[in-house]
Amino acid sequence: MPLRGFARMDPQRQRQVSSLGGRTAHARGSAHEFTSEEARLAGHKGGKAVSENREHMAAIGRIGGRRLRAQRESQPS
Repeated sequence: MPLRGFARMDPQRQRQVSSLGGRTAHARGSAHEFTSEEARLAGHKGGKAVSENREHMAAIGRIGGRRLRAQRESQPS
């Protein structure tokens, strides 16, 4: 399916349009600004969704384990 509308714009023009929309929403007072509690809950919800994918979490753990081992092996004893 060919790109249409906003997706068809070059990235710089997309940023310009988005920036203008954000400034306008803040000027009108209709922009949503997260409280620290709302941000905490959103982060918790995202983390919970990611952690439900056990294969993904196992892959992350393997990468971390390999990096830790490589760091320990490169340090002089």
